Amino acid sequence: MVMSRTHHISQQFDKELEDIRSRVLAMGGLVEEHLSQVLEALSRSNIELAEQVAGSDYKVNDMEVEIDAECTAILLRRQPAAGDLRLVLAISKVITDLERIGDEAKKVARIVANMVNNGSPRSYYVGVLAMGYHVRRMLRAALDAFARMDSHAALAVAQEDPEVDKETEAVMRQLITYMMEDPRSIRGVLDAVLAVRAFERIGDHAENICENAIYLVEGKDVRHVALEKIAQELKAGRDSDV
Repeated sequence: MVMSRTHHISQQFDKELEDIRSRVLAMGGLVEEHLSQVLEALSRSNIELAEQVAGSDYKVNDMEVEIDAECTAILLRRQPAAGDLRLVLAISKVITDLERIGDEAKKVARIVANMVNNGSPRSYYVGVLAMGYHVRRMLRAALDAFARMDSHAALAVAQEDPEVDKETEAVMRQLITYMMEDPRSIRGVLDAVLAVRAFERIGDHAENICENAIYLVEGKDVRHVALEKIAQELKAGRDSDV
């Protein structure tokens, strides 16, 4: 009878863990959708779509609050250990990054509306769009690595962040050139600069999601650790398993 009750509790706990795991991935899907819509709004100069994204950010916020409350309830009710504890802690951190990505997408949506209303030349959009597409790919790959619990895939995505930083510098130089050539472009260029910075931060949050995927799988806190060192440790772990 005791064994049966223990088995039932264990099954129920597994179901709760799978539920919050599914919900964080659904939240990630919603955030990625908002980011895609922002990029479409920017590429098509679509104010209506941009405003739709800005007005939908509350859905992301609501999901964060709900999932965070469930994580807290699981910690208090189940007192998980080892891998189960790492899963709950990783999810609580990932939803924070996803909520902040949602905030950045909302910010870019408002910038898009400003750029279109101000008649900013489309030449300002080119580098900004390229950055946006890059960080969207990073976010998608980071969420995939987290879902598959693949620490090596997560590391590969995190290693793209320095490329995003280089892209940021290149786009910023181009925008400054526009501003120097035509002082009347200052307003439009400043909008583009704000969008670039927002996309750069989205890349940083995608990297954070990758770090949490590595923590979940390997049990190692790799925040503030050089990517080269993380790669060496994961390679050493893989070699020891052979």
